[in-house]
Amino acid sequence: MEKLLPRFLEYVTTDTQSDPYSKTTPSTEKQWDLAKKLVLELHQIGMQEVSIDENAYIMATLPSNLDKKVPTIGFVSHFDTSPDFSGRNVKPQIIENYDGKDIVLNKLKNIVLSPDYFEDLKAYEGQTLITTDGTTLLGADDKAGIAEIITAMEYLINHPEIKHGKIRIAFTPDEEIGRGAHKFDVEKFGAEWAYTVDGSQVGELEYENFNAAKAKITITGKSVHPGYAKNKMVNAIGIANDFLSHLPPSEVPEHTMGREGFFHVHNIKGEIEQAEIELIIRDHDAVHFEARKDLLNDIKEKLNKKYGEYINLTIEDQYKNMREKVEPMFHIVEIAEEAMKSLQIEPIIKPIRGGTDGSQLSFMGLPCPNIFAGGHNFHGKYEYVPLESMEKAVKVIVKICELTAIQIR
Repeated sequence: MEKLLPRFLEYVTTDTQSDPYSKTTPSTEKQWDLAKKLVLELHQIGMQEVSIDENAYIMATLPSNLDKKVPTIGFVSHFDTSPDFSGRNVKPQIIENYDGKDIVLNKLKNIVLSPDYFEDLKAYEGQTLITTDGTTLLGADDKAGIAEIITAMEYLINHPEIKHGKIRIAFTPDEEIGRGAHKFDVEKFGAEWAYTVDGSQVGELEYENFNAAKAKITITGKSVHPGYAKNKMVNAIGIANDFLSHLPPSEVPEHTMGREGFFHVHNIKGEIEQAEIELIIRDHDAVHFEARKDLLNDIKEKLNKKYGEYINLTIEDQYKNMREKVEPMFHIVEIAEEAMKSLQIEPIIKPIRGGTDGSQLSFMGLPCPNIFAGGHNFHGKYEYVPLESMEKAVKVIVKICELTAIQIR
């Protein structure tokens, strides 16, 4: 475990922010910087069949140390960080023996990580926290997962008395922009199932996620001098505002939880002659998910009748709820649950309010539940991860490998 913290700190200080507008894979050239470091490190710790392809997908093998055949399993994490918040010049702060009080992330800008607002902090009094300096995200999503997987593999290499089957690991680019599994070679990976290590608090174990789509509304207007605009100007900004007013105000991320779906408007730009709205659609229930897409089309049709044919809508599905692919192999969830319980970790089985590479991989033939990596408040300056949570994740990965080797098939 002594290598876990320095390993994680090195990863987060390497900028790997992805770009949803790029057409390349990886979407940013800087993702290669960490990818190449990871390949070198995997060689150094003794992993075999280490490879990186032309799209920066990394795979490696820990061979079985058994004389019998057991399932080949895998662990997957992503090395890109969110495009929505800066991952450049990350300066992690280490708070040892956290006292349960406010943490001043940035005194100059008066940015404070407070347990009064982020109540989860109260559970980590006395532990070691890694935080941001208040100007960037941290990158625990999902560099914590990578650090944990590599640390677990190194531990197994150094402790051959722990019996396990063949273990495959993979690190992917561009998960944060929904493309992490797009060029993943499931056949080459060769595992019967895998686990993404991409969850949040200790104990999280997830095998269902949102159905997801993204939508873009483009509105074309007509600019006319405002003094002579009656019955002539078509203000795209005004139509955009009208469109948004038809969305249910309570069905947004900040007012929903659990299995409740939402519309999330994340980008608006506009002038009189053109306005654009970008949003995402999320719902665990497939029927409700389709109804949300239908609502957007209904709004478009209604407003085009009101204003004229000025609104264009495109909707693109991103991923589906992996539950239907994991449930037929529910023993893979039960193994992870047993691993946690054997380590006195209470499993928290709940739906993911988001998606992981695992959701797409499950539909590509690699059933892939998600387990915790330990971080909190992803994608922003209040992100933090307790070191002890990362250590527990390492132990869970090791225990899953051990338990899989003794399961009766």
